[in-house]
Amino acid sequence: MDKIRDVMTKDVECCTLLDNVFEVAVKMKDLNVGAIPIVDNEKLVGMITDRDIVVRGVAEKNPGSTKVEEIMSGEMITCTPDTSTKEAAGLMSKHQIRRLPVVENDKLVGIVALGDLAVRKRSDEQAGRALSDISETNETGYQH
Repeated sequence: MDKIRDVMTKDVECCTLLDNVFEVAVKMKDLNVGAIPIVDNEKLVGMITDRDIVVRGVAEKNPGSTKVEEIMSGEMITCTPDTSTKEAAGLMSKHQIRRLPVVENDKLVGIVALGDLAVRKRSDEQAGRALSDISETNETGYQH
């Protein structure tokens, strides 16, 4: 069975608690990504998504100078490099998430997205099932 270490992205760009929302948004634009992990001394402390910026930032009239910890998601669902791809797909489906940070001893060592799971032949069905489960509820929380 494939392990997350076989499919995860290892060189993950991060921001810290010292960064503000504007800096995170620029990094997302430059990297063409929709989520940035937030670390404190290499320890994963949160994740900020483009949706967080819109919903908790712009829609609540927070300026770009707002610290990331004010709008990031702090409760993290994570896995380890030794987690099976099947288990990771199950976590993503259960918690309705598209990206799963990979940690080892509280340190961020990678990230895995649904697309990473779909690349692996054995994981295609698992990733498809997870995406289907996640897509049942769209970003606004309404059922399709």
